[in-house]
Amino acid sequence: MGDDSEWIKLPIDQKCEHKLWKARLNGYEESLKLFQRIEDEKSPEWGKYLGLIKKFVTDSNAIAQLKGLEAALAYIKRAHVAAKTTGEVVSGVVTKVFNQPKARAKELGMDICLMYIEMEKAEAVQDELLKGLDNKNPKIIVSCIETLRKGLNEFGSKIITLKPVVKVLPKQFESREKAVRDEAKLLAVEIYRWIRDALRPPLQNINSVQLKELEEEWVKLPTSAPKQSRFLRSQQDLKAKFEQQQASRGDEVDGDDDDGEPAVQVDPYELLEPVEILSKIPKDFYDKIEAKKWQERKEVLEAVETLVKNPKLENGDFGDLVRALKKVVGKDANVMLVTLAAKCLAGLAAGLRKKFGTYAGIVVPTILEKFKEKKPQVVQALQEAIDAVFLTTTLQNLSEDILGVMDNKNPSIKQQASLFLARSFRHCTTSTLPKSVLKPFCAALLKQVNDSAPEVRDAAFEALGTAMRVVGEKAVNPFLTDLDKLKLDKIKECADKVELPGGKKAGGGVGAEKKEKPASKAPAPAEAPSRSSGPPRKAPVAIKSSGPPKKGKPASAPAGKGKKGLETKEVIETELSLEVCEERSAVVLPASCMQLLDSANWKERLASMEEFQRAVEQMDSAEMPCQALVKMLAKKPGWKETNFQVMQMKLHIVGLVAQRGSFSKTSASVVLDGLVDKVGDVKCGGKAKEGLTAIGEACSLPWTAEQVVSMAFAQKNPKNQAEALNWLANAMKEFGFAGINVKGFISHVKTALGATNPAVRMAAIALLGVMYLYMGAPLRMFFEDEKPALLAQIDAEFEKMQGQSTPAPFRGTKKGAEDVGEEPDEQQEEEGGAVDIMDLLPRTDISDKITSDMVSKIGDKNWKIRKEGLDEAVAVISEAKFILPPLGELSLALRGRLNDSNKILVQQTLTILQQIATAMGPGLKQHVKSLGMPIITVLGDSKTNVRAAAMATLQAWVEQTGMKEWLEGEDLSEELKRENPFLRQEVLGWLAEKLPTMRVVPGDLMLCVPQLYGCLEDRNGDVRKKAQEALPMFMMHLGFDKMNKATGKLKTSSKDQVIGMLEKARAVMPAKPEAPAGKAGTSKASNGKAAPALSKAKPESDDYGFGEPKAEAKKIKPGAAKKGTVGKKPPVKASVKDDEDRSGPIFIVVPNGKEQRIREEKGLKVLKWNFMTPRDEYVEQLKTQISNCMAKWLQDELFHFDFQRHVRAISTMMERMEEESDATIGCLDLILKWFTLRFFDTNTTVLMKVLEYLKMLFAMLSRQNYHLNEYEASSFIPYLILKVGESKDVVRKDVRAILAMLCKVYPASKVFPFLMDGTKSKNSKQRAECLDELGNLIGNYGMNVCQPTPAKSLKEIAVHIGDRDTSVRNAALNTVVAVYNVCGEQVYKLIGNLSEKDMSMLEERIKRSAKKVQAPPPKQTAERSQRENPPNPTATFIRKPAQVQEEVPNRLNQARQNAHHDQSAPFIPKEFQLDLDMIENDHTRVRELPDLVQHKLDELLEPIVIPEPKIRSVSPHFDDLHNSTASTINFVISQVASGDINTSIQALAQIDEVLRQEDKAEAMSGHIDQFLIATFMQLRLIYNTHMADDRLDKRDIFKLYSCIIGNMLSLFSMESLAREASMGVLKDLMHGLITLMLDARVEDIEDGQQLIRSVNLLVVRVLEKSDQTNILSALLVLLQDSLTTTAGSPMFSELVMKCLWRMIRFLPETISSINLDRILLDVHNFMKVFPKEKLKQLKSDVPHRTLKTLLHTLCKLTGAKILDHLSMIENRNESELEAHLRRVVKHSGNLSGFKSDRGTEKGALRMDDRMSKAKVSDILSEIFKKIGSKENTKEGLTELYEYKQNYSDADLEPFLRNTSQFFQSYVERGLRIIESEREGKNRIQSTGLAIPQHGLDSSSGPLNTNGEELKPAVYYERLKILRQRQGLENNSRQQQGGEEERERPPVTSLLSKPSVASSTDMLHSKLSQLKESRELYQHDPAHSHSPTRSSSPSANLDDLKKRLERIKSNRQ
Repeated sequence: MGDDSEWIKLPIDQKCEHKLWKARLNGYEESLKLFQRIEDEKSPEWGKYLGLIKKFVTDSNAIAQLKGLEAALAYIKRAHVAAKTTGEVVSGVVTKVFNQPKARAKELGMDICLMYIEMEKAEAVQDELLKGLDNKNPKIIVSCIETLRKGLNEFGSKIITLKPVVKVLPKQFESREKAVRDEAKLLAVEIYRWIRDALRPPLQNINSVQLKELEEEWVKLPTSAPKQSRFLRSQQDLKAKFEQQQASRGDEVDGDDDDGEPAVQVDPYELLEPVEILSKIPKDFYDKIEAKKWQERKEVLEAVETLVKNPKLENGDFGDLVRALKKVVGKDANVMLVTLAAKCLAGLAAGLRKKFGTYAGIVVPTILEKFKEKKPQVVQALQEAIDAVFLTTTLQNLSEDILGVMDNKNPSIKQQASLFLARSFRHCTTSTLPKSVLKPFCAALLKQVNDSAPEVRDAAFEALGTAMRVVGEKAVNPFLTDLDKLKLDKIKECADKVELPGGKKAGGGVGAEKKEKPASKAPAPAEAPSRSSGPPRKAPVAIKSSGPPKKGKPASAPAGKGKKGLETKEVIETELSLEVCEERSAVVLPASCMQLLDSANWKERLASMEEFQRAVEQMDSAEMPCQALVKMLAKKPGWKETNFQVMQMKLHIVGLVAQRGSFSKTSASVVLDGLVDKVGDVKCGGKAKEGLTAIGEACSLPWTAEQVVSMAFAQKNPKNQAEALNWLANAMKEFGFAGINVKGFISHVKTALGATNPAVRMAAIALLGVMYLYMGAPLRMFFEDEKPALLAQIDAEFEKMQGQSTPAPFRGTKKGAEDVGEEPDEQQEEEGGAVDIMDLLPRTDISDKITSDMVSKIGDKNWKIRKEGLDEAVAVISEAKFILPPLGELSLALRGRLNDSNKILVQQTLTILQQIATAMGPGLKQHVKSLGMPIITVLGDSKTNVRAAAMATLQAWVEQTGMKEWLEGEDLSEELKRENPFLRQEVLGWLAEKLPTMRVVPGDLMLCVPQLYGCLEDRNGDVRKKAQEALPMFMMHLGFDKMNKATGKLKTSSKDQVIGMLEKARAVMPAKPEAPAGKAGTSKASNGKAAPALSKAKPESDDYGFGEPKAEAKKIKPGAAKKGTVGKKPPVKASVKDDEDRSGPIFIVVPNGKEQRIREEKGLKVLKWNFMTPRDEYVEQLKTQISNCMAKWLQDELFHFDFQRHVRAISTMMERMEEESDATIGCLDLILKWFTLRFFDTNTTVLMKVLEYLKMLFAMLSRQNYHLNEYEASSFIPYLILKVGESKDVVRKDVRAILAMLCKVYPASKVFPFLMDGTKSKNSKQRAECLDELGNLIGNYGMNVCQPTPAKSLKEIAVHIGDRDTSVRNAALNTVVAVYNVCGEQVYKLIGNLSEKDMSMLEERIKRSAKKVQAPPPKQTAERSQRENPPNPTATFIRKPAQVQEEVPNRLNQARQNAHHDQSAPFIPKEFQLDLDMIENDHTRVRELPDLVQHKLDELLEPIVIPEPKIRSVSPHFDDLHNSTASTINFVISQVASGDINTSIQALAQIDEVLRQEDKAEAMSGHIDQFLIATFMQLRLIYNTHMADDRLDKRDIFKLYSCIIGNMLSLFSMESLAREASMGVLKDLMHGLITLMLDARVEDIEDGQQLIRSVNLLVVRVLEKSDQTNILSALLVLLQDSLTTTAGSPMFSELVMKCLWRMIRFLPETISSINLDRILLDVHNFMKVFPKEKLKQLKSDVPHRTLKTLLHTLCKLTGAKILDHLSMIENRNESELEAHLRRVVKHSGNLSGFKSDRGTEKGALRMDDRMSKAKVSDILSEIFKKIGSKENTKEGLTELYEYKQNYSDADLEPFLRNTSQFFQSYVERGLRIIESEREGKNRIQSTGLAIPQHGLDSSSGPLNTNGEELKPAVYYERLKILRQRQGLENNSRQQQGGEEERERPPVTSLLSKPSVASSTDMLHSKLSQLKESRELYQHDPAHSHSPTRSSSPSANLDDLKKRLERIKSNRQ
């Protein structure tokens, strides 16, 4: 007893664990009583027993166990936490209860299992029961099967998942235990009740006796669908409904049809296990299938057929197998094998289902083509195959292939294609067979209805009838308008006979809809309710809105529901005879009017017209006989009326009749011809256009426009054509673009563009501009083949239209109000504007070009060959430009390459797929499953660049296809199942971006939810983050309830966590996108009752932005109008109330509120506003502070979860800013703090709105002269600076603007430290932007802004020069340059020690810097503001010299002269920013020459200190140049080369204005070289700097390019100016333009191709208009340079040669204007650098041929006189040119009259030319003998060399042919040695001759005084003179007589290539001219010449070098 009393005292839970069974029994009994007493399911008592329940059921004592089971059942029924015990308890029941002999124990165990199922734990219970089936104890197996059967019987197949049960069922039939088999049989019968025949396939392989028994039992089952009798806790509403039905015995009533759905929905396929067959295919299959013996082919096909008979196949790569089978079907001659292959394809399609869709596009065309076979067994097999394939894809994907064979000549193919369509239509619904898909099929079938073959006609009738049955008459009838009644009846008859599978209802028809509603509702949801529910909702709105206008015609409303019915009446209106028209007109018109219509007196006709007009105005529109009236107007004289007043009245009346009456197209056709005839009339044209517009409103613009344009171009009157096009352009703006037949108009527009009349061309271009507004860039593609000039005009028109929005249409058809809900495809028509335009483009079918060779290459083992194959594919697609959807076998080949081990090929494949997306357009949809989904797989690649390429490709595809196709099916969920973190995060991020933009998503999105939940708990943090971002987007479409329900299958721990996330996501879930605005507008335009409803709903929509009220207004059904109105009233009232509340002030002014908040923060009473990311406590604190200062509704908006509320709140604050400016300033600290929170949001819309507000705010603060305090600044500026590193350019741009404005309300010196902190960020963009801003602050405000000290700040800035990021380095360098511009050389001390590399970068940047330095910062700021906002350009130019006077000119002298000058000296590093004219006009200060950079002459011309001279003008030439106009032009030209894009564009615009005005253009004369130099320097700057700078907007660069090219085109259109361009400048210009044409980066810019075409046009213009000598010479030198440079592009040389060929082609016309001496000198120099042998060694022979052609052409044109033009060539006997010319002239037979006084040597040469061949042979034989002998070898070689020099055309080959290779090499080497020796002597001789010549002319006067001879080379001449005086130039020689003066090239150039007066030489000349003027007057002012230097040149050079060393040492 002691023991008993001991455990009796224990608590209940301890008793239950006691070792004594009696104690446990007592514990179980007491716990049972306790459990029955506890009412609260969430009581803490339940938790105590949570871990004990398993022990309750697994007790080892049978008696105690029985009581424990009762207690456990009570616990599970009542405890909320019981669900957590499911797994362990059910496992215990299976193992420890089901094996008990007591029936009560088993019963309780089953009840426990069923109770867990009721608690939503069916899956866990089912898993444990299925595990029990593997137990060895048959009792346990029997009990498990029985439990499953009971669960299924009570809960139904919705709760009990049948697939795993069916999977194990066959195994139970094989059990040795009869009890198991019997129980399995009962379970099979129960399953059959729920899924019917779906159970048969899985049980086909069980014992036949058992199967027979089952069949007998199945037959006995009732046919009615079973119903769920026990319900889950979440199904209590269904339970109540079920009990009510049971009570009323109304089981048969249509109450809970949803429960019957599973019986229909269960697919046998889903219950099957997939079979893997790829590995079982015979290994020699692919060899034998190609075998010659048909028996071998048959053998392997039969093996495959056996494998594919498996009803469900495991997915794999079936591409090779499909291709092999397709080949057999298409090409095998044995019909038996064709049948076998077709059966194999059918088996594959049936076994793979949707997964076979990838291959559908490959096999369908082949099967369709094979229908030409007439053997029934073949046709049947093909039909089965194509039907099976259809079920794996969509009709839309196959449409191209089917339509392709509908026009086939073979009637069998046409018949079978139609029959296939008929069978396919049966499987479609109204949603899967939309109008866009049905329309082309109907058009093709209508042709076949009239086919000569009866079987084709019958098949077409059947297909059309099936379509009508599926989608309804209403949808099909619009396509059948041209059919006669007999054929229409035949189609309807076919429609009645059609039986849809599964007893589906017909859709779309009115009658069908009416019958459907009272019938059973079950089928309706089964047909994709979400998709099909759209159209019916729109219809009632149409009925309502069209009510009032239809009062006069009540019958038309039910028939047509819109304009379709009415338009049909108008179209079929019969034409009335003239007599009938007169009768009807007489009824409504006065008799006098009728009589005087054709009077001979114009005044009577006018009076008649006036009466006519009055009658029409007073006439009732319903009774107006429009056709009769217009025929009266057309009555003689009709449209031939000669009096303009009468005609104006007539035209006006036509417009009135069209506006007021029911004007039909028949009536319109009566008057249109007359109106078009008068549209070009000066007096009547306006009225004619008004009439046309009225007809357009009555009969629709598309029809009217087509008629008008056709009639106009049928006439020959250009005025009418031009005005018709002008009217159409205007009408498009008024009516909109909907329905316009673009293809039709384009043909007429092309005709107009080719018209001779300019007015017609201009009208056509204007029309194209309007069309461009609606169509965009694709429009241009129709005109690619137009002439370049015309294309340039079109491009200019398009450019004008860029950026403009399409005007809102305000005209439309009179019946437009009735069209609101006319068609289900309304949305498609609205959204499909771009698609329609893309469909207009001519597309190429490339499937024929995808050869098997290319496909095999792409699949080759060698990656190089694979790459070749891919390159071929690229070439095919590029050549086609726009392609049709069929890709042949390319799709499979590319799919394989996406898995390539070579990542380069993967990226190339992705690039190809992007190219395909652009080329194919919307047709890409059919490839989404086959090629699109593999792109998603690539997103899982480990390499970032591959993933980035895949995402770019994916976005390109989605842009063309939309998202719907990607979300349909299970493909996307399958991808997410892959446990690849990269793939998951990329896909989820993509979905999070795309889902918010969709209004409707396919239901298959639900399949992705389990994977989404899995990603929420993924090990990878990025995956979890992306999943959380995507969660609200999924919920937006699927709803919280659905997603919450989907958590039922999760583990308990996961479920709670996910539900918490769902709750959070619910709070931030965005609203669905609103319906397109166009629809709402149309609805409001309607005159019915719907419009007021919408207007009532509008305030709510405006306030909350969800757009739902509008949608609801559309969905109201006529019968439920009252109900809908009642439901809407409360929200509308609330909305009105909100509006009233919001009318008050939004900010509440609290006296000293801001000061109080500052004190609290200083006293640490509140959190200081300082954080890395905002925590909840900061948000709560701000919310508390704001509560006293802002309206309640605004607070709610500001802290709402929905970002749209934030946007609306900011908009309100913007609207109220001005009126509540004081209150805004009072709350400024709180406003700025709230905006800092928004900086941490990821929503770009909010961010852009925030920045917009801040710009307005700081502008207002600046106007109010308000200054931020420290408290406000420190809580805002650091967070603003965070956003300056944003990745989006537009955000950074706005932040920069705000920072600039910030300095107006807060000291720049205090902003500086914040920016310095920003430079420490990890974000490279932020660092770069902060550094740029620092540079701007220093540039604008001077060094005082640098805090705490300039030295400390600059040291920190200079550290970034060594940054890894290029943009940061550049920004740091630019900032230091900005400091340099302010303080000069002192910057080197401030920045401290830098590494050698960084210092060299800095010095280089300072050297290249183009910015001029201003002296003191305050003055600098003032001058900058003046420069930025000059009152007028002239004023700026006038002030400029004054500024220059105050500057010390040289950087070096600044360091030297700091003691003498107060101001900092400027550094002028770029020659093109030096205004030389102003320097020359400055007579007041000592001037020094600036550094000449980038040339060797710098060392010799280093500036030195010069005493102050008395300066006067150098020559009259200078006075002419330096007037005010020239100064202005010089200044503007200097700005063209500016590093700032905007400055350059402004300068170019000013020059363009001058060039476009002929009277002003002459002002540019004399400045052409200067302008061209600046221009190509800017081109070089863009090429090297701007294009490489990612921060610059490429559109700005494009604009700059456009300005440059526009200016050049204007300049080179004026021949007088163009001819001023010198040769050197033209050379550099051509170099720049050709480089631009070859710049691949330009193509990446939008409209880059257009830019390149413009450059091409410019190059042609330059070649035509320039001085022909200069341009030809420039091209020759450019070619020489390009061939010399090994790094150059071969394309460059090729383009230069193309230019030369063009010049050669025009030589016959231009030869008279060409200076042949100069050209031949250039050719000579070219041939010196590239002798004949060297030229032939080049890779291409084109340069050689080009040169020969040039010389040949010159010889041909000038004859023997060409030899007289070699005067400029030194040592002519050494020139290859003369010998070549002589040969050419000799061959031309022009040497007979040649006379020359060249001396005896020339005469000897002439004699030698006539030497006989025999003598030549003897001489050469003698020479070669000498070479062959040891003694005379050298002499022989010397003679051979001299012989070759004299007879360069001598042929040595016959003498060398038979010699050894060694001898030939020996001869060549010997000749080269002699040649080099002789060249060395010549070089010494020429040098020796050149040196003494210097002294002869050293004292001669300047040669530049002869203005007539200088021409453009004036500056070069001056430089040459200066060089001579300095001892740096050889003597110049003057040509005798009146010839032009020509310079002798310097010594160095004689030995290498010739010197070319390039653009830099031009600049040198100007600088040297300045230096010359200083030297002229620094000595005796009376002398006009510089003093003669007595010392030798070498002495002068030594002296200069010493001085240079001194200068360098001083600088250091």
